[in-house]
Amino acid sequence: MKVTTRDQLIKLLMEHEHEYISGQALSERLHISRTAIWKHMKELEKDGYHIEAYPKKGYRIASPNHRFNASTIKWGLQTKWLGQTVVFEEVVDSTQDVAHKTAQKGAEHGTIVVTDKQLKGRGRRNRIWASDHAEGLWLSMILRPELSPFEASQFTLFTAVSLVETLQKLTGLTIHIKWPNDLYIRNRKVCGILTEMQAELESVNYIIIGFGLNVNQTEDHFTDAIRERSTSLSLESNRTWDRIQLLQAILEDFETNYYKYQQEGFSYIRKKWLHYAYKLGEEVKIITPHRSFFGIIDGISADGALIVLNENGEKEVIYSAEIHW
Repeated sequence: MKVTTRDQLIKLLMEHEHEYISGQALSERLHISRTAIWKHMKELEKDGYHIEAYPKKGYRIASPNHRFNASTIKWGLQTKWLGQTVVFEEVVDSTQDVAHKTAQKGAEHGTIVVTDKQLKGRGRRNRIWASDHAEGLWLSMILRPELSPFEASQFTLFTAVSLVETLQKLTGLTIHIKWPNDLYIRNRKVCGILTEMQAELESVNYIIIGFGLNVNQTEDHFTDAIRERSTSLSLESNRTWDRIQLLQAILEDFETNYYKYQQEGFSYIRKKWLHYAYKLGEEVKIITPHRSFFGIIDGISADGALIVLNENGEKEVIYSAEIHW
């Protein structure tokens, strides 16, 4: 993973957060001139950091930066690889589109694409995801796991489980997973997950996992068409959330869970998914490419497909469907 001079500088300042570090020391550690150090400090100030600089003392971060950008996302992030490379743009059409282009240029495993606003955010089946404001988390992760293409759908369920556990831990809210890719609070959608990949016949080149999480939206942020079925963490908890801290917690837990997933396989995720499953054991309307019927959600299979009890009481495995509650 390529570590830039800016990354190294931020790390050094973070390690000396409560003390000054001299320009000479920074120059020697980073192998650049003191003039270059000064220029980097000016760039950090443009990013929103308040830098204190005193002769014979050096530099230090005087106050935290609350702007949402690549530097602040990485400041204090306790991961080894996930989010250590951040592609941030204030406005994009879609983080998924940017992530695909970035991955095709050779972006490393764990690179993330983040934005404040998406103009053409999308979910499954190219449905529009309302994300043209800076009140949510709009993120795509580039992963390069060693697995076959048919296993890629498991990453949607894995991501859902990891997100639920992090969000419940932070907010105390009860969150459920609607198969295959949505998170719900009190029967309202709070998050959608979209998994896409580029693969050959037997191997995956990369997977992009995108998610849109409603964080600080008020009801006014939702259109009339979705207001009754959408919610945010703020609406449900009656407080405003720090998006940087929230994102860092999500990334740190995801990386930890990723290792467990690799070691224990999908059975580990499947048990957790069943615990958080939305409408498990209840009757729903199932619309497949070939028919629609009412069935009872019975669980998920070893490969992540939905298992339902159909009209005849027989178990049926569903790989692609729309579920209507």
